[in-house]
Amino acid sequence: QVTLVESGGGLVQAGGSLRLSCTASGSIFGNNPMGWYRQAPGNQRELVARISTSGSANYADSVKDRFTISRDNAKNTVHLQLNSLKPEDTAIYYCYINLYGIPRWGQGTQVTVSS
Repeated sequence: QVTLVESGGGLVQAGGSLRLSCTASGSIFGNNPMGWYRQAPGNQRELVARISTSGSANYADSVKDRFTISRDNAKNTVHLQLNSLKPEDTAIYYCYINLYGIPRWGQGTQVTVSS
């Protein structure tokens, strides 16, 4: 059984910042790829950022230079720093951990950016 718990979402004005965190617990062995997706109303879930076990990161073009993903392997935790937020960043943000090719998801945290 694996559980992911996210935190840090909220309401912020355009141009503001938020920091999302996600901690995975349960039957997890070693380090595993982690990342964040988001889903806005009426849209498909899209990849925001992902980070490998070695710390190599990839970002969606829409968030490059604004968002930063990082991880703490000892705590099975992944963070997402969201800067220069825009109204179009409004979505539910889901973290995941990739365990042996199977993603496990958190419950999601709402990020709302007002204009």
